[in-house]
Amino acid sequence: MTVTRTTKVQGGVLALAMLALLTAGCGTQRPESAGDAYRRTHPTPTAISTPSKPTNLPCPGETTTPTPTTSASPVSAAPGDHYAENHGFRDPFPLYGQSRCDGLAAVDRIEKALEPLRKRGDFAPASTRSALTGLGYPADTVESYQNGPTGVSFLVEVNASPVCVEGTMDRDTTQAHAFGGYPDHSGCDTPSGGH
Repeated sequence: MTVTRTTKVQGGVLALAMLALLTAGCGTQRPESAGDAYRRTHPTPTAISTPSKPTNLPCPGETTTPTPTTSASPVSAAPGDHYAENHGFRDPFPLYGQSRCDGLAAVDRIEKALEPLRKRGDFAPASTRSALTGLGYPADTVESYQNGPTGVSFLVEVNASPVCVEGTMDRDTTQAHAFGGYPDHSGCDTPSGGH
């Protein structure tokens, strides 16, 4: 009988100890940890911070508020369609700061150099290439090719940053725009495949 009474007493004492331990923990404070001290002195910001977009100052000759130059337009896709994501390597980088000003200056020089060819109706790729290399761009950084019966397209790597200028010339107009190359690719030509 003694064994049974001891077991019942031990079980009761154990249950009473657990109950005391649980109730003693309620309403008490634990010691402050290093993380608590940091959070108390460095509160969580109320707004989510996002990286800021580079700002542009007006470039020489600009009178309006500058906007980044880009030839890419975002492709909207249906949910589950990964076309835009899978072809993002073909979206050129916009130019900011001094590179943007360099690009705008190059666009202006190139359009002015090609305008006499356009007025004469000379849309031969060789003539376009000659006019562009005449501006001082090395021959290995200039491409020109036929674009329809009365048009020519061109691509110039202005500098190795890279600052790239591409455009077209046809009977009606000469248009060019500058950009900063492509992701996962060096040079100014449009990449044929991503990673």
